[in-house]
Amino acid sequence: MLAVQTERLSKVFERREGKRRTSHVAVDAVDLAVDLGEAIAFIGPNGAGKSTTIKMLTGILHPSSGEARVLGLVPWQSRTRLAHEIGTVFGQRSQLWFHLPAGDTLRLLGAIYELPPALVRQRTGELVERFALGDLLAVPVRKLSLGQRMRFEIAASLLHRPKVLFLDEPTVGLDVIAKAEVREVIREANQGGATVFLTSHDAGDIESIARRAIVIDRGRIVFDDKVSNLRRQWLTEKVVELRSEEEVEPPEIPGVLVEKVSRYGLRLRFSTQELQVRQVVGLLLERYPVHDITISDPPLESVIAAIYQGEAALR
Repeated sequence: MLAVQTERLSKVFERREGKRRTSHVAVDAVDLAVDLGEAIAFIGPNGAGKSTTIKMLTGILHPSSGEARVLGLVPWQSRTRLAHEIGTVFGQRSQLWFHLPAGDTLRLLGAIYELPPALVRQRTGELVERFALGDLLAVPVRKLSLGQRMRFEIAASLLHRPKVLFLDEPTVGLDVIAKAEVREVIREANQGGATVFLTSHDAGDIESIARRAIVIDRGRIVFDDKVSNLRRQWLTEKVVELRSEEEVEPPEIPGVLVEKVSRYGLRLRFSTQELQVRQVVGLLLERYPVHDITISDPPLESVIAAIYQGEAALR
């Protein structure tokens, strides 16, 4: 049995504008096959169809056509039964009660999932130890940092031992340290046997958590392969931002594109297939009295656009 399987899954939204009816194809004949225990990244630009697909897979939306099964169940026909088998974490929406201590929230969720109180206590203890939350159980959710809250969100979603974990932007708004903590928690959940179905705009999430990437754009799958192949084929550029202690002149380095110049700063872009990071950084350190320097991937949207254009050219 597959964790997730779809066949030509589609969703068309109908709108009425005065006397006119318009339609928008949000998901267009999507075929998915996700094995139990896999960790996949389901990625794409805003409006690509990611959230609509997840809403159909969790039973919130009915499709316009096509089929889907999650753990062998049709989501929109067996929503209550499926809810006991899956967990969900949405970075923008919380399943925690903000004015209650986090420990009380876990007990309430245990009752919602109809778990015996003794089992809730046992699993809460395991999750608290696993995610280092022991000192925070008595703290009201509203007083937790965003990173602490997201760890509790994931712990709460694992309380009933779901077989599939749907994660929608689980690190949105977090700082670097909190992101690393949340990614580690998700990896541990996957290593514990949970299938991870992740959506994110953060390339770091994708590379840290998933082994397979599925890219959706304009409702259609345009890439489905290993994350390592995504990285090798498409994540081949780096962006360097530099702050100098003195006024800067734009450098002339073959293979390096100067994207922005300010009085004391630069933003540069280069291909790692042509230049090594240490080469570029070394040259910058030689030329400028560097106050600060950061190295990052280009926005994922630009990577997805390149993938889409490449696939479109092949069709």
